[in-house]
Amino acid sequence: MSTDTVRPEPAAQVQTVAEPAPARVTVWATFRDAPLAVKTVLAGVLVNRLSGFLNVFLVLFLGSKGYSEPETVLALGVYGGGAVLGVLVGGSLADRLGVRNATVASMGATAVLTAALLYLPGYGLLMAAVGLAGLSAQVFRPASATLLAELTPDDRQVMVFAMYRFGLNLGATAAPLVGFWLYHAGHDRYLLLFWGEALIALAYAVLALATLPAATRRSATAAAAPQAGGYRAVLRDRRYLRYLAAAFCHAVVYVQYLSTLPLFVQDRHLAIVWYTVAVSLNGVVVIAFELLVTRLAQSWPARITIGLGFALVGAGVACYALPIGAAAIVLGTLVWSIGEIIGGPTVFAYPGTAGPEQLKGRYIGSFQFVFGLGSALGPMLGGWLFIQAGVLVWPLLALGSLAATVLGLAAVRPSPRAG
Repeated sequence: MSTDTVRPEPAAQVQTVAEPAPARVTVWATFRDAPLAVKTVLAGVLVNRLSGFLNVFLVLFLGSKGYSEPETVLALGVYGGGAVLGVLVGGSLADRLGVRNATVASMGATAVLTAALLYLPGYGLLMAAVGLAGLSAQVFRPASATLLAELTPDDRQVMVFAMYRFGLNLGATAAPLVGFWLYHAGHDRYLLLFWGEALIALAYAVLALATLPAATRRSATAAAAPQAGGYRAVLRDRRYLRYLAAAFCHAVVYVQYLSTLPLFVQDRHLAIVWYTVAVSLNGVVVIAFELLVTRLAQSWPARITIGLGFALVGAGVACYALPIGAAAIVLGTLVWSIGEIIGGPTVFAYPGTAGPEQLKGRYIGSFQFVFGLGSALGPMLGGWLFIQAGVLVWPLLALGSLAATVLGLAAVRPSPRAG
C-alpha cells in the first residue's frame, strides 16, 4: 500500500529571513538625503552665526561714539533681552506665517537694523534699534528648528539637530575672527563691519526666499486647527512644563563656564591661560566629536540620553571644586563637555516631537526662550553664589543639574521608535 506522506520542509526553508537591523544613520547620509530646504537651514544657521558678531563689538562701537561704560553695558542687556524675546516671537511667527516668511522677515529686519546703527542719532534711538536687532536676529531660530523637525524622519531627528548645533558652534567660534577681519579691513572703523553683517543677513534672507517652501504639512495642519490655543496650549501641557523647567536649570548651570569660571580662576590665583585652555577644550570637543558621538547616541532612548547629558554637565561643574589646582579646571571641563555632546542634540531635538503638529513652532520657541532665559540669568545667579559661598558654588550649581536630570527623566516621553 502506498504510504505517501508529506514531508515537512527543513526549518531553514520555512523560516522567514529576519530583516537586518537598520544601520546607524551617518552624518553624510543625513545631509545627502535631506531635502533642499533642510540643507538651506543647516547652511543658513552657520552663515547667520558667522555674522553674529554685533554683540561682540557693540560695546566697542558705542564707546567709540562717546557713550559711557554704564550706557554700553545697558546696551548689552537690551540686546540680550531682545534676543530672549525673539525666540518667543519666532515660535509664534513660524506657526502663523510659515517658516519661509518668518525667516525672510527675521533676516531682512536684522539687515536693516544692523546697518541703521551706524546712522541713528541719540542714545534712545540706538537702544531701540539694538533691542529690535537682538529680537529680529533670533526670530529665525524657532522657524528653522521647526522646519528641521518637520521635514526630517524620526530616526534622523537627533542627527540633523547635531548638524544644526555643529553649525551654531562653528559659526559662533569663527564669528569674532570674521568680525575682527572686517574691522581691520575697514581701517579700524565700523562701517565695513556693520554693513558686512547686514549684507550676510540679507543674503540669507534671499536664499531662504528662493529655497524654503512657501507652505508645509504643518502649515496645513495649523490652518485646519485654529483652536490650537497658541502658547496657552503649551502651558497646559504639564509634562512639557517639566521639560522646560529641566532646560532652564540646565542652561543656568551650563552658562557658568562663561561667567563664574573666569572669576573662580582669578580668585584661585591660577594663570588665566587655564581658563583659555578650558574654553578651547570645550570648543574642540564639541566641534570635533559631537557628530561622531551622535551617530551612536541617536539610537538610545531619548530620556536616557537627555538625563545622562544633564547629569554629566553637573558632574563636570562639581569637579571644579576638587582641590587639585588647574587640573580641576581641565578635568571638569572635559567631563561636562562629554555630557554636552551626548545630550545636546537630543535636548534640542525633543521639543519638535513633544507636542501636536500644529503647535510645533510654539513648543520649539518655548524651549529656546526658556533656554535663553536660563543663559541670561545664570551668570547673575552664579556670581551671587560665588560671592556668598566661594568654592562651594560648584556643588551648589551641580544641584541644579541634578534637578534638571530628575525633571528631564520625568518629562521626556518614551521613545516612539519600535523595531
